[in-house]
Amino acid sequence: MNGARRGVFNIDENRAPEALRLARGDAYDIGVHRGVWTAISRDDEHRTLTGDTPDALNAAIRADWAREGTL
Repeated sequence: MNGARRGVFNIDENRAPEALRLARGDAYDIGVHRGVWTAISRDDEHRTLTGDTPDALNAAIRADWAREGTL
């Protein structure tokens, strides 16, 4: 390491998909392609959620999870 510390808001985009998979992988297939983060639900509906950052995708997943919980 070059002595520089990572900032609190810096995202390691190589590790973000794995972190999302660990947290949500049982309910969604998580991926990133050309800067678009996606989560496809593993239920019968196969909903596709997207975000331009890992945080945006996580927010979409949380909203979907909340919506599903109210059905």
